[in-house]
Amino acid sequence: MTSSQNSGLDPQLVARLSSRFDSLGDHMRQVAVDLQTLQSQLGAATAPAPTRQASAPVHPAAAPPVPPQSYGQPFGHTVGRPQAQQMVRPQPVPTYPLPPRGPVVAPRPPAPPREPWWQRDGVISRLLAVAGAGVTLVGVVMLLVLAAQAGWFGPPLRVAAGAVFSLALIGAGVRVFGRSGGRVGGIALAATGIAGLYLDILAMSVLYGWLDPVLGLITAFGIAAAGTALAVQWKSQPMAVLILAGVAVCGPVLTDGLTLALIAFFIATYVASFPAQIGRNWQLLQVVRTVPLVGAVLAAVAAADMNGSTDNYWLLLAIVLTAVLGIGMSLELLRRNVSDVVATVMIALPSLPVLLSVDIFDRAATVALQLVLAAAAVAIVAVVSWLPAHARITVAVIGALATLQAAVESTTLEIRPVVLFALALALIAVAHSTRSTLAYSIGSGFGVIGTLMFVSVSPPQALLDSDHAVGSVGIALGGILLAATAFAFCYVLAELKLVDDGLQTLAIVSGVLALYGLTAATVTLGIGIGGETTGFTAGHTAATIEWMIAAFALLAFGLRSATHAHLALLAGLSLTAAAIAKLFLFDLVALDGLFRVIAFIAVGLLLLIAGTRYAKVFADRESAAVSS
Repeated sequence: MTSSQNSGLDPQLVARLSSRFDSLGDHMRQVAVDLQTLQSQLGAATAPAPTRQASAPVHPAAAPPVPPQSYGQPFGHTVGRPQAQQMVRPQPVPTYPLPPRGPVVAPRPPAPPREPWWQRDGVISRLLAVAGAGVTLVGVVMLLVLAAQAGWFGPPLRVAAGAVFSLALIGAGVRVFGRSGGRVGGIALAATGIAGLYLDILAMSVLYGWLDPVLGLITAFGIAAAGTALAVQWKSQPMAVLILAGVAVCGPVLTDGLTLALIAFFIATYVASFPAQIGRNWQLLQVVRTVPLVGAVLAAVAAADMNGSTDNYWLLLAIVLTAVLGIGMSLELLRRNVSDVVATVMIALPSLPVLLSVDIFDRAATVALQLVLAAAAVAIVAVVSWLPAHARITVAVIGALATLQAAVESTTLEIRPVVLFALALALIAVAHSTRSTLAYSIGSGFGVIGTLMFVSVSPPQALLDSDHAVGSVGIALGGILLAATAFAFCYVLAELKLVDDGLQTLAIVSGVLALYGLTAATVTLGIGIGGETTGFTAGHTAATIEWMIAAFALLAFGLRSATHAHLALLAGLSLTAAAIAKLFLFDLVALDGLFRVIAFIAVGLLLLIAGTRYAKVFADRESAAVSS
């Protein structure tokens, strides 16, 4: 027994080692459980909880804790049993789902409280500077005007005092600008002085008449150019804006309203300040440059319209100069920056006086002015390839409005729809050849306006009662062009594929309008040829036959076109029913004698031909299907 124990392993040593390993494993498992619990708590704070399933394991918090007395003892140990007889039995360790891992997002720090606007850097100083400039300019105007009304000083002394005071302000502004923190004050002082000097020249030219108007304009141009050049040198758009705004607000006081003389000085300022915008995104300056000039011209147009003036060619010159300069300068700015939407708006504003001046000049001058604007718009759209889409649309709309006004002013009421339909057809043809949606839209607009005018000169009652019918070549030609325009509108719309769902509805509306135009043209031609009685009945006889011919053409088109078969069949059958209804409800009562017989025979023969044609086509299709 002793030899066997000495030569073999010590069972107590084996039992002790087994017990220690089991205790170590038990401690590691408990640490794993605690770590999983901690990780679950962290994941619940930073990520959404995972979806609980029916077979989800028990949460670590609900797992039975390891008894404290088992620490340091092997698995399967029972009290009272010898350690040598204990059996080492593994126990299952519960597993728990790990929360989804992801970056831990740190809470965003609270935003700092927003600083009130009056405490921001430079706000108060700028407000005070602008207010000071405005009050000072009002004082200069009072010196030049109110002092004259009160009899203070003499005119030379007042003008000289205004000039000396303005020059002193400019000098003070230049000196203050170079000091530390003097940018705002220097800009305000210099801008006030330049605007005051401009107003002094305006008073000398307009209020007192001491300067020749041409010399005064040249001097004012130089002052405005020098002022905006100084603003460019100082890189200050507010300075240029202050100069022009001061002149725009205080100028009408010196000229006693928005006069042509003031418009001339505004044009000089408008041209002189343009170089300041080249190469700079000074959009506010664009507005301040343009709005006073356009507003003054529009006010002069409204005053001339109320006075009934038709011979004020100085105003005509001002309107033309405003449009030419405004459109040309805006195009130059767009060439340098195609995303400048403000420049596009500044194209439209100078064009308004031209469009709104149709009643203040004679017809020849008005039509010529509108045609020149329309031709310029067409040339810009056709030639200027770099023109952005928003500017292209704006210029095209301006040209369309000018063309519409030229057409209205140069034609009589009956010929007007003819001109509009001709324009609509030309634009729709251009749209078809160039695939231009813009040309198609403008052409369609002309077509809609022409249709409304045509219905006004040829109402439905003129087609139903011979007493209201008129035999006019203009109405007859307009009806034919209405039908052609309606067909072109629908055809090009399908070619350009501009709409999908509403094509059938638009096609039906276009067909009804075309039928109305053809009927009006036929009845009008009948009256023009045969008189109000015979011609009226003959025209309606021909119109009924035209309806049936159109229905036959639609049915035949439906047999040949697989794409539009359903629409053509529906339209053809509807038109057939309408022709038959007209035959029995109107022609049978309104027509008499031979015309009634002709209408019934013609419609009947067309119905027979249509039915025979349909029967033959379907028989051929059935035989082809059987043979294949």
